[in-house]
Amino acid sequence: MSGHGAPTIGAEELAAAGKAGMRAVIVAASWHTQIMDGLIDGAKRAAIDAGIQTPDIVRVPGTFELPVAAARLAPDYDAVIALGVVIRGGTPHFDYVCQGATLGLTDVSVRTGVPVGFGVLTCDNEEQAIARAGLEGSVEDKGYEAMSAGLQTAVALTRR
Repeated sequence: MSGHGAPTIGAEELAAAGKAGMRAVIVAASWHTQIMDGLIDGAKRAAIDAGIQTPDIVRVPGTFELPVAAARLAPDYDAVIALGVVIRGGTPHFDYVCQGATLGLTDVSVRTGVPVGFGVLTCDNEEQAIARAGLEGSVEDKGYEAMSAGLQTAVALTRR
């Protein structure tokens, strides 16, 4: 399982984000409603654990649209959390969308200096995505992890 060896999400770091009055936005794709709902719920739980009661949420059509939304929103937030899911099909579409989203979100983070929590699931099938979506019975909560990573990075950068 990909979560093996993941860092422990520190409550102290998350609490520091809330104490610093940090603002986070969740940018979420709209495909695969059940999976996306789980990812968004996980990200919202992490925000609440960090003392951010109501993170803003912006919905876009799909994962490919995440980078442009993140780029426009980044200047107004301390962290952008990108959530999406791409499930492999029978064409190269999967590869193009995954590469475009990954490179685009990396570019946003590096260019703006605003951390982008990467919560884009790239799975071979729906079962793998459900296992990572933070739903009842899931083994991982990538929405929670993405929000935590974005906020922890923002805290680390403010300490410099």
